[in-house]
Amino acid sequence: MIQIRLSHMQRFIPLPYKAALAPRLRIASNHLQHGDGVGGSFTGWVHLPADYDKDEFARIKTAAAKIQSDSKALVVIGIGGSYLGARGVIECLCSPNYNLKKKNTPNIYFIGNNLSSDYLSEIRELVGDQDFSVNVISKSGTTTEPAVAFRFFRRMLEEKYGKEAAAKRIYATTDHAKGALKSMADQEGYEAFVVPDDVGGRYSVLTPVGLLPIAVAGVDIDQLMAGAETMMEICTKEDIEINPAWQYAATRYELYRCGKKIEILAAFEPAFRFMAEWWKQLFGESEGKENKGLFPASAEFTADLHSMGQYIQQGERHLFETVVRFGESVHQNTVPFDEANNDGLNFLAGKSMDYINTQAMDGVLLAHEEGGVPNIVIQVGQMSAFTLGEVIYFFEYACGLSGYLLDVNPFDQPGVEAYKKNMFALLYKPGYEEMRTELLEKLKH
Repeated sequence: MIQIRLSHMQRFIPLPYKAALAPRLRIASNHLQHGDGVGGSFTGWVHLPADYDKDEFARIKTAAAKIQSDSKALVVIGIGGSYLGARGVIECLCSPNYNLKKKNTPNIYFIGNNLSSDYLSEIRELVGDQDFSVNVISKSGTTTEPAVAFRFFRRMLEEKYGKEAAAKRIYATTDHAKGALKSMADQEGYEAFVVPDDVGGRYSVLTPVGLLPIAVAGVDIDQLMAGAETMMEICTKEDIEINPAWQYAATRYELYRCGKKIEILAAFEPAFRFMAEWWKQLFGESEGKENKGLFPASAEFTADLHSMGQYIQQGERHLFETVVRFGESVHQNTVPFDEANNDGLNFLAGKSMDYINTQAMDGVLLAHEEGGVPNIVIQVGQMSAFTLGEVIYFFEYACGLSGYLLDVNPFDQPGVEAYKKNMFALLYKPGYEEMRTELLEKLKH
């Protein structure tokens, strides 16, 4: 079970804040549970760990087994919530070096998340002449970055296998009834999985959006969902002393109210890096509206202590840290004794890396607190599919609560469209002629 440890932040905010915020948290939680708050039509994820489509879940496992049997690589095409969660889970549970490891599952390459020509070429070269499949993920099928990438990889498949055989290697995760990708899937015969209407992209990792690539990597998605369901039950508790999502949402809100503007999510496990990237989208896109919201940043400790540690320790006091602390490592390594002891580290001989990492963690927390940086510690279990399912649901629920505490809609993203309109105008998309003229004039200056 996830536990929130607050001993490193209590002196920074008024202690009665829990009691003061409990009534508002109860209202926010009821909105999430009943889907009757602002943006409530996108709260399908709240009960998803128990109410998901079991038949589609079985099809996901069947499709994953087929991809594992006939492909050496899976190309996952998606952007934002269509790839960050899946990549985060795979790297966390299977290693950031997943594609370099000896394994009986396919390499997984993520594309469609940028517009870099060099990156596109590199992924095409890495796939090379291997047998491969494609999982294209898009609600509409018209989002520029994934749609462009899909053109390239669809052509690669069709040139390699022919149009009919290529179609059997394309898996579309899209709308259940409409959109360009759904129409193409129906027309070409791609196997299709559904992006639920009531689940937004950044909350979709436990839907087919994330589950298919995660299953292809060999992760036990039954355990992932079981962990999420366990946390779902805990998050229904209307008691701030036992509900970790309430505790986290309340504490970060109060720190924000007291002048902290940046939240750094840190972990002492490099494998957590892309889970932190998923977290940044989840909270940044949910809270950053109406000139409100914490700026979500992330750090990988201890590595970033040698680059950002100075600023965190003594820079402007406008930030706090949330540290995800995992249980005992799966692999234990003990520091060997060295007769010469040239590095002076024999005092560590016989001690496990796990032990050393734990002491480093405690030392960092104490130092940063003394330097004026509050710390929230999220204590979770040993890294596993079950634990990560708990972590995913915990952050999603806390994020929904946090949005309602800020009085914003945690489930829309109106600001995301601004850059797209400008891009379409500058790319000469039909219908944007007048806007393009204005933008070109501005660019002259």
